[in-house]
Amino acid sequence: MTAAPEEKFRKDYRQPNYWIREVQLDVRIFDGRTQVEALLSCELNPSVAKPGAELVLDGEDLKLESVEIVPTGGGDGTALAEGPGGYELTKDGMVVRGVGTATTFGLRTKVTVVPEENTQLSGLYFSGCMYCTQMEAEGFRRFTYFPDRPDVMSKYTRVRVEANKAKCPVLLGNGNEIDAGTCEDDAERHFAVFEDPFAKPSYLFAIVAGDLGRIEDTFTTASGREIKLGVFSEQANVDQLDHAMVSLKNAMRWDEERFGLEYDLDVYNIVAVNDFNMGAMENKGLNIFNTSLTLAKPDTATDSDYQRIEGVIGHEYFHNWTGNRVTCRDWFQLTLKEGLTVFRDQEFSADMGSPAVKRIEEVRVLRAAQFPEDSGPMAHPIRPESYIAMDNFYTATVYNKGAEVIRMYQTLLGRDGFRKGMDLYFQRHDGSAVSCDDFRAAMADANDRDLSQFEEWYLQPGTPQVEATGSWDATSGTYTLTLRQRVGVGQQHLAEDKRREKPMLIPVVVGLLDKATGKEVVPSRVLELAQPVQEFAFEGLSSEPVPSLLRDFSAPGARARARVCTGLLAGGSV
Repeated sequence: MTAAPEEKFRKDYRQPNYWIREVQLDVRIFDGRTQVEALLSCELNPSVAKPGAELVLDGEDLKLESVEIVPTGGGDGTALAEGPGGYELTKDGMVVRGVGTATTFGLRTKVTVVPEENTQLSGLYFSGCMYCTQMEAEGFRRFTYFPDRPDVMSKYTRVRVEANKAKCPVLLGNGNEIDAGTCEDDAERHFAVFEDPFAKPSYLFAIVAGDLGRIEDTFTTASGREIKLGVFSEQANVDQLDHAMVSLKNAMRWDEERFGLEYDLDVYNIVAVNDFNMGAMENKGLNIFNTSLTLAKPDTATDSDYQRIEGVIGHEYFHNWTGNRVTCRDWFQLTLKEGLTVFRDQEFSADMGSPAVKRIEEVRVLRAAQFPEDSGPMAHPIRPESYIAMDNFYTATVYNKGAEVIRMYQTLLGRDGFRKGMDLYFQRHDGSAVSCDDFRAAMADANDRDLSQFEEWYLQPGTPQVEATGSWDATSGTYTLTLRQRVGVGQQHLAEDKRREKPMLIPVVVGLLDKATGKEVVPSRVLELAQPVQEFAFEGLSSEPVPSLLRDFSAPGARARARVCTGLLAGGSV
């Protein structure tokens, strides 16, 4: 009888007993089997464990060949046997108990996997003309034994990929290629070796091996470094890759100009795959895309196809900093990388096209997909408190509402203040796995603001409602706008212990217009609605104005109702 899935809770987060500082992999691909040898450089985490603590590794559908402990600095390894003094295979992986008392050591494992039979498309699998990987969220455990969690960030100092020359003439991996050649023991096989100097979690690991066509180009960064760019696909699709390359170069340039973020490796590759179970994946320096989000040519693609491809190419590139260089402490923090990067790709697409059209499109998607989610039995905060299956986390709430929460930071702090917060975020956390609270702290500290109340956007499910009423005092020339917020909307389906109904910090952008001419008499102003009811007075007016509310959809995470008969509602829903 299959055991019921175990629910995981954010409150139960605990660091691992060991960090994996470096990883070396030898991947040998044969027809019907692939051998993976992994050497992990392990270091005791003294904040949670003592010498001799067990090493817990995730693993799924792996055929284990051997396990051995290797002394730090090299030397012969000591084979471990299955049993109390060696290792134990569990339903979730492996527990290694024979680690000794050293605080640093190496662990070498050898496993065999069968990518041709991997129909989950998670881990290493075969698709048409190529072997490729998909590791997010928990696919690396289907490739080798490893603490497959995002807070374990490792440098992959040597990844060797070997395959048959005729079947797999192209070999790709994360990072820079540092060696390649023909195998000495078999002239029909070849290899390539890759090094990624930046620590990354296992979900960002990738390899591709197959018979691929390509286009190539270069990009010169702001500091003068030349980056080699490649876009790969099946041979028949090469004539549809040009737009992807142009989009990539546009994204690289935009991120330098808007956020001062420059690409860090010497090469950046994109691979289009027919059978890919996600839209695209931001693996470090080796993005893997579904062909539907890569291929385009004028006689088969529409304008919206071109725009969508440009946006997704940008999204995965922007992850290089917001997701890769700084990643999630645990999967409960998924919106930290996805909400932030969706916001960044929205800003990129707005600058590449029409900001107004793009903004309307974003809010239409939010209303069509996220509002129903927020008002139904699956309502959850952008940072959920628990999950049973991690794959269920990839929701419109985490992505699209998460992006709107990021946009509200920019609305509250201004574009310059938001950039200051981003700069501090990278300064503090580059190379680390962090939480949504760390991002909020960077925004607050960079702008000397108290944003503690803003955490409610991460804690509360459902869509708050904002009601606006106005009153005019002709004697004093004062127009008073009263805003009320009602939280808990959409939470009626939830159990009592999962409901949360506290006032939120909602930025409401308001302008006032002359009733007769339509001209602006009070330009856009950010009103910070932090209490259940607040009044905002506009003085020195010569006649009763018409309020223009929620300009630029300043808080579309909230529904709005206007009781100002002559008012203009620029965002929300009536």
